[in-house]
Amino acid sequence: MTTPAVVRAEDAEGVCEQAAQEFLRLAEESVAARGRFAVALSGGSTPRALYQLLSGQPNRGRVDWSSVEFFWGDERSVPPDDEASNFRMVREAMLQTLAVSEAQIHRMEAEREDFDAAAREYQETIARVLQVSATGPPPPLDLVLLGIGPDGHTASLFPQTKALDETTRWVVPNEVPQLNTRRMTLTVPMINAARSVIFLVAGEKKASLLAEVLYGPSQPDQLPSQLVAPVSGRLTWLVDEAASRKLPASISKLPASISK
Repeated sequence: MTTPAVVRAEDAEGVCEQAAQEFLRLAEESVAARGRFAVALSGGSTPRALYQLLSGQPNRGRVDWSSVEFFWGDERSVPPDDEASNFRMVREAMLQTLAVSEAQIHRMEAEREDFDAAAREYQETIARVLQVSATGPPPPLDLVLLGIGPDGHTASLFPQTKALDETTRWVVPNEVPQLNTRRMTLTVPMINAARSVIFLVAGEKKASLLAEVLYGPSQPDQLPSQLVAPVSGRLTWLVDEAASRKLPASISKLPASISK
C-alpha cells in the first residue's frame, strides 16, 4: 500500500489543469507500455471541467484517443440521456468532441431492470477489454478518477451501504436508502487495484471533510473515501487552497505539482 500524495493548486481551475497534465502523462506511458490507456471516469462539476480541458486544444492533440478505453466509476439508475446521467455528462463534455469509436466507450447500463445482471455484465466487459478472466481478481485500470461527496462517499460507495463490504466482485449494484435510490459502482477492490487513483477536491465546503478523511480517525463505514488505498498503485489527492485550509499545519506547505 502506497502513501497518498496531497497536491495543492490555487483554485478549482488549477486542480483541473494538474489533473489534465497527469492524465496526459499516464495516457502516454500506458499506451507505450501496454498499447492502451484504461480509465474510469467520475461524475461531478470539477471532473466536467477537466473533461472539457482535455478535449480542447492543445491537450486534445497530445493523446492517442484511439488507444483509450473509457469506463465509469459509477452511475445512477437513469437512462443514458437523462440529465443526471454521468455518462451523458462525459459525452457532452468530452466524448462528442473527441469523436472516439463507440467500441471504446463502456458505459454502465444502470437503467436496466435487472441491476445485478447489468453489474455482472459490466465486470465481464472490463475483463474482455483488459484481456483477463472475469472470475479472477480485479485487473488494474491505469487511472481511476474520483471525487468526494459531502457525506464522505466516493464513486457510489455510500456510508453504511452493502457495497462497502464487497471483497470479490469488481462491480456491484448498491442500494442507497438515504437517497431513496440505487446506484451501480466499482467496488473497493476494483478501485484499489488501479495503477493510479486521483481524487479531485475543490471548494471551502469540502475543507472540514477533507481533513477528516485524510487525518481523522479511521471510520470507513461513515467515510467510505477512507477505503481507497491502492495496493501497489499511486494515490493522489488534488486539492485547491480552499479545500486544504483545515489540513494540519504541519503539512500546510503542500507541493504545487504532482511531479514534485
